[in-house]
Amino acid sequence: MSLIVKICGLKTPEAVDVAIEAGADMVGFVFFPPSPRHLSHDAGRALGAHVRGRAQKVALTVDADDAVFEALVEALQPDILQLHGREPPARLAALKARFGLPVMKAIAVETKRDLAAAASYTGIADRLLFDARAPREATRPGGLGKAFDWHLLQHVSADVPFMLSGGLDAANVAEALRITHAPGVDVSSGVESAPGRKDLGKIRAFIRAARDAAATQIDPVA
Repeated sequence: MSLIVKICGLKTPEAVDVAIEAGADMVGFVFFPPSPRHLSHDAGRALGAHVRGRAQKVALTVDADDAVFEALVEALQPDILQLHGREPPARLAALKARFGLPVMKAIAVETKRDLAAAASYTGIADRLLFDARAPREATRPGGLGKAFDWHLLQHVSADVPFMLSGGLDAANVAEALRITHAPGVDVSSGVESAPGRKDLGKIRAFIRAARDAAATQIDPVA
């Protein structure tokens, strides 16, 4: 199976085009006001239409209520819902039943003990996203450019497909894949020139580095 690459926090048609043309499989759109990557529903509608089926659209939220989901699903028409807060398994199950969409659940990781939380989502989450745990004083749970110890994922259960996030960029994604053999990678701040401002050259460089790393791994990404 080939590596899945997701570019998250996109805000402009130009960045969407570059990500897709460079080979991104998923493009992520943030609906969370504290984030510098937050989109209005009108902006999400326009960008969603701009994707035109060229990649999977992922809608990222944090502990959102049903009204938020109703509005963003209508606007973006996402292919996947990404939950980046403290949503329990029952919340995932309810959203899947209501909207008929696959759900990706972010798991905050700092120590090996944090990985135990992933087990409760087996059979419910369609994909897990292992991201660095945010500092206690942070105003948002992700997109902070912070990495965690990738060695923690060396023996992670593969019962649910997973992606790696947190502090990735073009310079370190090869090392991250060498250690984790993750079947997918997700980047946001690592392809920006400033918070919320995507750098088109960094997007291209990240995707190229990730693809080159996956192609040269001794053990295939699975």
